[in-house]
Amino acid sequence: MGSPGSSHAGGTAGAGAEASAVPPPRVPSGRQLPGWSHSLGFASDGSGFALLADCVTDERTPENGFCRQHVAVLDRGAKNWVLRRSPLPEARGTDGISSSLLALGPGRALIEEGGAEPEKRRTWFTRDGGRSWRVGDLKTVGTTAVIPAGAVLTTDCAQPAGAWVDDCVRQRLVVISPQDGRRRALAGGPLLGARPRPAEVAEPDGSWWASGTDPLSGRAAVAVSRDQGRSWSVSRLPSPTTEPGWYTAVAVGRSVVYAAEMGELKGGDPVKNPMRALHRSLDGGRSWQRMWTTGPMIEPRTLLGIPVPGPGGRVLIGAEDREYVSLDGGSSFRPSGEGTSFTRRTPLGLLRHNTSCLYDISVDGERWAEFGLGCEGETP
Repeated sequence: MGSPGSSHAGGTAGAGAEASAVPPPRVPSGRQLPGWSHSLGFASDGSGFALLADCVTDERTPENGFCRQHVAVLDRGAKNWVLRRSPLPEARGTDGISSSLLALGPGRALIEEGGAEPEKRRTWFTRDGGRSWRVGDLKTVGTTAVIPAGAVLTTDCAQPAGAWVDDCVRQRLVVISPQDGRRRALAGGPLLGARPRPAEVAEPDGSWWASGTDPLSGRAAVAVSRDQGRSWSVSRLPSPTTEPGWYTAVAVGRSVVYAAEMGELKGGDPVKNPMRALHRSLDGGRSWQRMWTTGPMIEPRTLLGIPVPGPGGRVLIGAEDREYVSLDGGSSFRPSGEGTSFTRRTPLGLLRHNTSCLYDISVDGERWAEFGLGCEGETP
C-alpha cells in the first residue's frame, strides 16, 4: 500500500496497461477525525459523507460502554473533512453499531437508524452537506418510473407489505430519492424471481444492474437497464448448477462486464462469502461465458464486494484470505501480493476498504489512491 493520499497501481499489470491507466480521484485523508469510519459514501463531484463511531468500552461491565457517532463531511473541492452535527443518539456498548449512511448526490445523504424493528426505525435526510437534518422513516411511499441521478437502488417487501426479510414472499426494487430521501417503488422493475437484488448505484456507463433468477428456468440471471430503470433486459447466466444462488455481483469495465455468481459451495472448508462462478460478457450483458468455476480447493472461491475490472483481460478478486489477479479475463488466477479487501462501486469510483481506517479509490481498477479516515494517532 502507499501512504495516505498517494497513488499506486494495485496488483500486477503490464507496461501497456500502466500507460493507459486513468488517474484516480484525489480524496484528502482525515486521520484527525475521532473513532473509526463504518459507513462512507461519495457523490460524482467528489464530495462525501462518513459516519464515525468513537467507542468507550468496559470489559468488566460491557453495559457501561457507549459509542458516540459523528458525521464527517467533505464538501466539493474542500481540502479537509469537517465534523458536522450527527442526528444519531449515543449507542450503548452492548447495542453495537448498526446505523448506516447513503450518499445521494452532491451535499445530500440519508442516515438510517439501526437496531429497531423496520417500522420503528428513523431516517435523517440532509440536502445541505449535513448542516441540517430532516427526520423520516423507512416506509415506501408511491412509485417512480425512473431512477434519478444520485439515487440509490434497494428493495423492500411487496408481499406481504412491510414484512421482515425472513417472512417476505416477494420483494421489489425501491428507489431512495435524492430529492427528499424517501423510498418509492420502481414502477417497471425486472422479472427476476421473488428476491431480486440490485446494485446500489449505476455503473460508469450509466447502466443499472440487478440479479435474481430467470422466471422460466429458475436459474441465476441478471438484468440491465440503460434508460434509468424504465425498461430492463434479462439474461440467464451459464451457471455450473441448476440450483439458484444467493445473488450475482456485477461490475462494468472497459468493453467488458463481469458477473460473480455467489452461493453455497459443495466440499472444502466452509466460507462466509462463497463465489460459485465468474462470468464475462463482451457485448454489454447480452451473452455470457463462464470463465471460472470454483471447487473445494481451488482459489479464489470467495469474493468480498464486487470483481474489479482492469484494462485488457485483467480482473481482481478480493477473497477472504487475499487478493487474486487474472490477466486472461478470469480463466486463471494467482495471488496479486495484496491482502484481503472489500470493493464496492460509488459514483466517484471503485472504493476499496482495507482496514477500519484505510481506503483506496480508483476510476479504472488499475491505479488507486489511498486515504485514511479516523483512528487518530494510529500508524497506518
